[in-house]
Amino acid sequence: MSNVARFGVSLKPEVLKALDDYKDKKKFANRSQAITFIVEEALAGQAHYSNREVCGALVLVYDHHKTDFMSKFVSIQHDYQSIILASQHIHVDHHNCLETITLRGKPVKLQELADMILSLKGIKHGKLVLTSL
Repeated sequence: MSNVARFGVSLKPEVLKALDDYKDKKKFANRSQAITFIVEEALAGQAHYSNREVCGALVLVYDHHKTDFMSKFVSIQHDYQSIILASQHIHVDHHNCLETITLRGKPVKLQELADMILSLKGIKHGKLVLTSL
C-alpha cells in the first residue's frame, strides 16, 4: 500500500453504519477497501476513465418478433464488432429473449453501442454495466 493517498472523511453516523454494514456484508477487510470499490464502481463509466479501456456487459430483454428488430440488432453488432467480445442468447419464452453482450473498449464507445441497441423498438429492458480493468 505504498502507492496510496490518505485523507479524512466525515460521515453522518447513519452513513458510517451503512458503510460498515456494507463492508461486512461484502467481506471487505476494511473501510478503505469498501470505499475504493464503491468509488471505482461509480467512476468506471465516467469521464475519469475515458482514456482507459473498461470491460462491461450489456444485458437485454427483448421481443425478437418485432418487425425488423433482428436485422437492425445484428447490423448494429456488426458495426461494433471491434468492442464485442462475446454474446449469449437465451430463449426465455415464446416472445422474450435474454441476451448478454460482453464488451471491452473505451467507455464512450461502449455507451454509444448500448444507446443504439437500447433505442431499438422491441427492447423491453436493458442495462450497461461497466467495470475498470
